Amino acid sequence: MQYTADNLLVRPENAADDPDLILSITPEQAGWEYISFQVRRLAQDHSWSFATGEHELALVNLTGRYAVQSSRGQWSGIGGRKNVFEGAAHALYLPRQTEFTISAEEAGEFAVTWVPTDQDHDPWLIKPEDVAISVRGGDNVSRQINDLLPSDSPVHRLVLVEVYTPSGNWSSYPPHKHDRHLEGAQGNLIEADLEEVYFYKIDKPEGYAYQRVYTDETSPLQKAGYPIDALVRAENDCAVPVPEGFHRVVSAPGYTTYYLNVLAGSAQTLANQDDPRYTWVQNSYSRKDDRLPLY
Repeated sequence: MQYTADNLLVRPENAADDPDLILSITPEQAGWEYISFQVRRLAQDHSWSFATGEHELALVNLTGRYAVQSSRGQWSGIGGRKNVFEGAAHALYLPRQTEFTISAEEAGEFAVTWVPTDQDHDPWLIKPEDVAISVRGGDNVSRQINDLLPSDSPVHRLVLVEVYTPSGNWSSYPPHKHDRHLEGAQGNLIEADLEEVYFYKIDKPEGYAYQRVYTDETSPLQKAGYPIDALVRAENDCAVPVPEGFHRVVSAPGYTTYYLNVLAGSAQTLANQDDPRYTWVQNSYSRKDDRLPLY
């Protein structure tokens, strides 16, 4: 599959047969193996039902408040933030062979993602007070990281991260990649082969961010004759699937950028390698951006 700036930008859709659907990415659409991803809305007291089948699945509240009834348990009061910029999310992990219904106690939007698995794990509600929040980088590469479902979580493949990038700052920087499974001589994991989704919210409706995705000579796609070099203008409610290659983000001046990262692949990890031309910048930071953390 040849990836371009056009097909690496997924815009919100208006599906007449599914009016609550805001955006969808399927493995067939993305040209990959694992991640299915949707963002959905629910009016108060409305509901949506689904079954995980042979997948592990996670729900992430963006806005609103939800209750979930399932064949593996029930939960209420999931969420409550008015927007993604005022607090960390809840995330509900559900194992394979789970039937569930999510109902809106307060109207809002949520993300749902699922990946195939042959493992069984326990359901798990991650609450905001359980989420590790950190400020990564420095200077104008400072960004806030919320580790919703971090590496070494008791799941099979899914990793979930929320990232906040203030006005004019860069994130996912230095540009890095995770497109092959590479272990060191001692069996340590140097890089994992991971698919990744970036789902964007901007704090003002006219705002935007730029994301670049590009491959080098180590990329399986580039070796197959399908290099990537795409610069994407991501707006509110847009998503960017990253199948391979180095990637980084910059937030337009005057706007704070949020994105939800979903990753899955050869290991439940964030193991990656920087573009060696730019990794030096990490040794040049003099301070953290005092606009962070946002909360």
